[in-house]
Amino acid sequence: MDFYVILGVNRHASVIDVKRAYRRLARKFHPDINPGDQAAAARFRQISEAYQTLSDPDRRRRYDMLGHQPDRDGEATLGFEGFDFSAAVHANQQSTFGDLFADVLRPSRQQPRSGERGADLHAAVTVELEDALHGAERAVVVTRQARCVTCSGSGSLHGAGARCATCQGSGALRSARGHMVFSRPCVRCGGTGIQRQERCLLCRGTGTQPRTETVPVRIPAGIQDGSRLRLAEMGHVGPHGAPAGDLYVTIHVAPHDRFRREGDDLLFTLPVAVHEAALGARIEIPTFDGPARVKIPPGTQSGQRLRLRGRGFPSVRDTRRGDLVVEVKVMLPKLLDERSKELLREFGKINGESVRDF
Repeated sequence: MDFYVILGVNRHASVIDVKRAYRRLARKFHPDINPGDQAAAARFRQISEAYQTLSDPDRRRRYDMLGHQPDRDGEATLGFEGFDFSAAVHANQQSTFGDLFADVLRPSRQQPRSGERGADLHAAVTVELEDALHGAERAVVVTRQARCVTCSGSGSLHGAGARCATCQGSGALRSARGHMVFSRPCVRCGGTGIQRQERCLLCRGTGTQPRTETVPVRIPAGIQDGSRLRLAEMGHVGPHGAPAGDLYVTIHVAPHDRFRREGDDLLFTLPVAVHEAALGARIEIPTFDGPARVKIPPGTQSGQRLRLRGRGFPSVRDTRRGDLVVEVKVMLPKLLDERSKELLREFGKINGESVRDF
């Protein structure tokens, strides 16, 4: 709950600006103006609490340092102590009856503040194609706001007990509305006059501290290039014990010099000699699952594709794997001696049909 946002003022607003904003909003959301409107009544309670905090210098200073601190045993109510016609009280007569009603009509209880969730973190990991095929585990080094080890994220430490500096050990805070004087139990010490908690010096009361950690990341088998993994609650921890954000890791798959991916299939280009393509052959090729033998049928053409079932990537839709697709690339000899040339001429005469259809 941000009191500045509720009143629509900035953090450097003066007390006069705070009072002016309160009066404007009170005229709009006061229960007497909106009878039976529960939403308006709830909003007026928030406006009243924001005004009481920001119009009091001590409470405002404490709020700016520690944020909203709900009472432990329910919201304390004002107690009327009587009248004070001294010059000091008269000089501070800035309040209206609306301010008084705001104090009296405050709710007896409030819901504790859950805190804002921490920010997310982003990182990137590059893996090899084989790691994307079979899965792997990598480590990511991140620097994040983690929960303070000294105060366990609360921002405060339990002390032996000292006189409360807010109420000077009285256990009550006095406030004046014109000549009428009211008192209420001190929020800081709970009305005991003894402050048993002190601000954590390590995290300066925020409950968080920067920490560099090595986070293990499991790369699932079959992951696509550019996929993003979410590691829940591994981002920045929110202030004062609020939940942590998430860590998002983007996976980049490095290109391979022999294999490439098409959907769930794994493609491999196989150079084949002319005589192997013409006569047929059995060729052993390397794969990520170990060596495999590929049968080249007689008369295989360059660019023709052969499939080895179940040797591709695992499908993200089911448990089946794609195929290893072998693309044949017929290679001509670089140099021909006279005997080879003579044999090719004789081969051309025997197989003289045209290979072109134009």
